[in-house]
Amino acid sequence: MPEETTAIDYVMEAASGPHFSGLRLDGFMSATSSSPRASAAASPTSFFHPVVSDSTALKQPFVIGVSGGTASGKTTVCDMIIQQLHDHRVVLVNQDSFYRGLTPEELKRVHEYNFDHPDAFDTEQLLECVGKLKAGQPVHVPIYDFKSHQRSSESFRQVNASDVIILEGILVFHDQRVRNLMNMKIFVDTDADVRLARRIRRDTVERGRDINSVLEQYAKFVKPAFDDFVLPSKKYADVIIPRGGDNHVAIDLIVQHIRTKLGQHDLCKIYPNVYVIQSTFQIRGMHTLIRDREISKHDFVFYSDRLIRLVVEHGLGHLPFTEMQVVTPTGSVYTGVDFCKKLCGVSIIRSGESMENALRACCKGIKIGKILIHRDGDNGKQLVYEKLPNDISERHVLLLDPVLATGNSANQAIELLIQKGVPESHIIFLNLISAPEGIHCVCKRFPSLKIVTSEIDVALNEEFRVIPGMGEFGDRYFGTDD
Repeated sequence: MPEETTAIDYVMEAASGPHFSGLRLDGFMSATSSSPRASAAASPTSFFHPVVSDSTALKQPFVIGVSGGTASGKTTVCDMIIQQLHDHRVVLVNQDSFYRGLTPEELKRVHEYNFDHPDAFDTEQLLECVGKLKAGQPVHVPIYDFKSHQRSSESFRQVNASDVIILEGILVFHDQRVRNLMNMKIFVDTDADVRLARRIRRDTVERGRDINSVLEQYAKFVKPAFDDFVLPSKKYADVIIPRGGDNHVAIDLIVQHIRTKLGQHDLCKIYPNVYVIQSTFQIRGMHTLIRDREISKHDFVFYSDRLIRLVVEHGLGHLPFTEMQVVTPTGSVYTGVDFCKKLCGVSIIRSGESMENALRACCKGIKIGKILIHRDGDNGKQLVYEKLPNDISERHVLLLDPVLATGNSANQAIELLIQKGVPESHIIFLNLISAPEGIHCVCKRFPSLKIVTSEIDVALNEEFRVIPGMGEFGDRYFGTDD
C-alpha cells in the first residue's frame, strides 16, 4: 500500500508539469521523461494510446464577420480588435479583395456598374478561401485595383492559418453560406451623413475619383444597395456597434468575449450550451489517475468522487437564483443570493448512480429519480425502468451519467424527461468525460439544455467506446470489472 500511494504522488507531481490541451500523452511522456519518478508514473502500461498525433490535431480558428454600410468604420473596428488581440495570430480578409474584374464592355460603362450589388463579388472564391483557412491551409487572396477595376494578375496576398479570422465587407452577411462560417457577427452602425462624408474623402484621395462621380454613384447605387441588401442583413448580427471605432467600450467587451472563446474547446464555440470546467493541474492529475488502468478500485473511486463533486458544483452554478439579504453576526446587511429550491437529480442506471452521493453532499435532502435504459447494440435503445418525482415538471433537473459516448441513451433519457413535462431549458446534463460524437448527437437534438463536463475526449473507436476514455466506468466504480 505505501508503494501504491507513492506512485500516486508521482503521478500528481508529473501532472503538474507541462500542461497540454487534450490528452496528448505522447507529448506529456516525452516532457517528463527526464524525471525518474515521472517516468515511473508515466509507464506505457499505465495509459491508453492516443488515436491521433499532435500533428493531426486541428485547432479550429474563431471566425468573426464584420459588416456595415460603406465607410461605417468597419476597418477601424477590425484594426482595434487586431491590436487588442496582439498575443494571438489574427488575419483580416476583406470582401473587397473578391470583386470580380470588369469585362471590356463593363469598363466602357463603368459609371453604370453597381459595385454594391452581391453579384459584384466572387462569393464562391471567398467561400473557398475561408474554408481553406478554417482547415488550417494557407490561401492566396487576390489583390483588386480600384482604379483599373481589375485584379492583379501577377501578385496576390498570401494569408496563413491563424487563431482568429476576421472577414470584413458590406455584404458578408448577405449569403447564408458565408454567415454559416462565422462564430461571431458584428454590425457597425454609423450615421448615414458621417458615412457619406467619409466615402467622399476616401474615394477622392485613395481611389482617384472626383466628387461628382462619387456623389452620383452614392445616389444611384450605394444608398439603394444599402437599403436593399446591407441594412436587412443587420438582423443577423450578434453584436451591433453604434459609432463604430469610437465605441471603445463595445470593442473591449467584444475582445473579452473572443479571448474567452479562444480558450474554449472547439465544440464550445459551436454549441454555446456546452460547458467544460476550467482545467487545472489538480483536475488533470485526477484525470490521469482515473484513466490509469492499473489504479486500485479504492483510488479510482476516491478521485472519481472528487471530480464528480467539481462537476456537480459547476452544474449547480447554472441554476437560477434570487437575490437575498441576511444580517451577519456583526449586525451588517449582506446582499447575496438564494439557491434554487425546485431541483431534483435523475441518474441513468447504473453508472449515473456513482454521481448521486456528490449531489446529495451538495444539496441536502434532494430528490433523485432513476432511469434504466437497456443497451441492445449501438442503435437499439429500450427504456426498461423509470422512477421520477411526481412533480418533476416543476423542477430543474440535473441528469447524471459520468460518460457521454454516442449520446443515444442520453437522448432517450432527455426525451422521457420532456415527455414528463420538464422544459428542455430546465435540464442540465452532468458527466465526467464526453465524446465529440455524443455532444453533437445531444446538442443538435436538444439545443436548449446545458451539458457540463470536465473533459472532452478525442473520439469514439469502432466499438463506440470513448478514446482515450477510462473504460467501463460503472464496472470500475462498483468493482464488477473482474
